[in-house]
Parts: sequence; C-alpha cells; structure tokens
Amino acid sequence: MLLDQHPRTLDVDAIRETLDQARLAPAAIESDALLDDIAERVSRASTPSLRPVFNATGIVLHTNLGRAPLAPAAIAAVAEIAGGYSNLEYDLEGGRRGSRYTHCVSLLRELTGAEDAIVVNNCAAALVLTLSALARGREVIVSRGELVEIGGSFRVPDIMSRSGATLVEVGTTNRTHVDDYVRAITPRTGAIAKVHRSNFSIEGFVADVGVSELAPIASEHDVPIVHDLGSGLLVSLEEFGMPGEPTAREALAAGATVVLMSGDKMLGGPQAGIVVGKAHAIARLKQDPFARAMRTDKMTIAALGATLALYRDPARALAEIPTLAMIIAPVDAIRARCEIVAARLQDAHCGATVVNTVASVGAGAFPTRGIPSAGIALDGNAVLVESRLRSGRPPVIGRIADDRVILDLRSVPAAHDAQLTSAILRALA
Repeated sequence: MLLDQHPRTLDVDAIRETLDQARLAPAAIESDALLDDIAERVSRASTPSLRPVFNATGIVLHTNLGRAPLAPAAIAAVAEIAGGYSNLEYDLEGGRRGSRYTHCVSLLRELTGAEDAIVVNNCAAALVLTLSALARGREVIVSRGELVEIGGSFRVPDIMSRSGATLVEVGTTNRTHVDDYVRAITPRTGAIAKVHRSNFSIEGFVADVGVSELAPIASEHDVPIVHDLGSGLLVSLEEFGMPGEPTAREALAAGATVVLMSGDKMLGGPQAGIVVGKAHAIARLKQDPFARAMRTDKMTIAALGATLALYRDPARALAEIPTLAMIIAPVDAIRARCEIVAARLQDAHCGATVVNTVASVGAGAFPTRGIPSAGIALDGNAVLVESRLRSGRPPVIGRIADDRVILDLRSVPAAHDAQLTSAILRALA
C-alpha cells in the first residue's frame, strides 16, 4: 500500500531505516510495530517542510508564523498569475520590453500621495537600496535612539552600513534634539534617516525630533530625509483605540523625501519592501544595481496589487484584509467564538474553558499596545498538550500561561474556527 501512495525511494529508505533500528533492539519486534514505524517514517519524509499552521498565540502579525495572511482577493490574484504567463516585464501597448516596477505604482501613488514608488523583496532590502542610491560613499545622520535590533539578531546599523554609507550617530539613547542634527550636517552628508523603533518604546525623560521638524533643515542643505516607517499602515486605526502609528500618507506629508514600509505587516499583504516618495529619488533607486538583486517576483506583485486595490474603499479593506479584521474585531465577538469552540470541545470530552486574554499586533507595530481578547484554556499537562497540538496535522500553535495551554482566537480568522476545532480534537485524541 505504501508503494501506491509514495515514491518508491521513500518507501525503500523508510524500510531500511526501520530494519536497521530493529536489528539494534535486544528483543524481537512485532511485525505490526515494524509496519507502523515504516508508515510513520514515510509520512514524515513526504510531509512538506513549509506547511500551514493555526496561529492561536494572540500575536496577529507573528513573524515566525509568516506574518500577514493574505486577503481572498490577493490569493485569487496569485493563483491567476502563477498558473501561466503574464506581462511581468512586457509593455502590452507598445509591444516591447516593459518593467516590473510599473505594476503597483499607480495604486501606491493614489493611496499615499507619493510622486513615485518602487517595490523590492523586503523592508531591510528597501533600506539598503535607498541608502545605496542616495548616500553611497557619504554620511547618513541617524539618532542613537533609533539604531535598533530587529528580529533574528539583525541590527539596523549593520544593515545600513551594507549600503556603502557611513553612519553618523547623533543625540543619546533617550534624547535627541534638532541642534544635534544641525551640528552633524557637513558637505559629506548624504541623507538624514528616521528609523521606526520596532518592538519597543522609550518613555520618561525623552526627546525626539519628528520628520516635520527635520524637513526645513534638510531642505536648506538639500539633503533627503529617509523615513523607515516599518509598519506599512495605510488607514488610521485611531477610531478602534489604536492611536500613535502614522500612516504612509501622513509620513510623506510631514516632509520625508522617501518613506519605506513592509508589505506583510499592517498593510496586510505579501512580504515586500515598499518605497514611496519624490520622483527624482525613486528614479535613482531604480537605477541602482541593487534594485535587480532585490526585485520581487510576479506572485508578490500580484498579491500586493490586489491588496492595495482593497484600500480604495477603506471599509472594504478593514473587512477583507485578515490582519486588519483580526486587529479591530470587537472583544465580545472573539469571546462568542471561543464559547462555541469550547462547547464543541467539551461535547467531545475535551476539557476547555473560555478565558480573558491580552493579544498584540506583533511585527514591531504598536509595541506597547495590548488588545483585549479571549481564548480557550485546555485542561491537562500543559507541556504535553502543547507538544501534541504543535505536532498535529495541521499544527496548532498556542501559548502556555498559568500551567495551561491558551489558544487566543484573535489571531485566528473567524472562518477557520471549525477547522481549528477539528485539529485540536485530532491532536488530543
């Protein structure tokens, strides 16, 4: 039966491994046990390394779990483009070679007020490309309080230095003033950088300089302002109790020459690095050799374009982009879903209790803002339950608190509740 379901090489390797292991056993092993072991080995070998999981951690933009899930419109766009040929770099009107950098530009101009835009493969790449194009061989002024470390132990100063620019640090960790920037400007200055403080905030005896305060200084010395916004927020969430995170349009309006943002954070699209801003600056980015090394593929462009199109109607974006819908969902709606799932688990004799939780946005956005939420606490040994859920098919990823596994439903799309319930029951059977 194994030979009918899997490539012969997988079966042969599994049989050999099982027999080799059996020969080391001091006692005879039942044939059924050998067959079970072979089947398990074949199953593990044939399971893809990258596979879907349920994110029940309460962290909506969980970097380790793939950040933003795509909207149905974006998924459909990817499927349509991935299945055949496209005009990725072909000008249909002129009948000649075109550019992949044209496909999302009009939408980005419309949504942010930018003169031009370019899309690369992630925001770190966008930062390297921008500084390479605008300040290679020159100095970039940046506040010490913005030289942060991001996920995976990557540090912004290290990333920025790869561009060929020299960093000039000003101010202190907690306080930077306008005069600090003014004194640092020299004929060698190539840019002023503002970097989003990802995953933390500084409070207390602090001082910071906004882009609007830097704009007159930069204009006087003909120096561009590079604003690494990070989150990619395109619509304000203040009415939902989420103030403090500027939108891309607001960042540009404040006076930045270019604004950099991620596609798979608050924007709710695929992984991408988006640079919007002045046409003369974007033109230099497009001409930089790094641009080709950092370019995106057709599926990313398709998904990003479909996601951006949803923002033409902000209400539709809030409803259909999963990241935004999960973040702004009323806590009462989350709790009602938890009660339904918990009841189904209890009916199957799986101990489950609805509990109040605090969720978060994740990916560095709104780092100090907790979101009231609700989850399901599962009975049993927490370590064992967590391990079984994580080993399930598909895996269910939660968190352990107060010696219980908690599954927070704010980070689970509402349409997936039935599948989540089934996955829990299978894992704990």
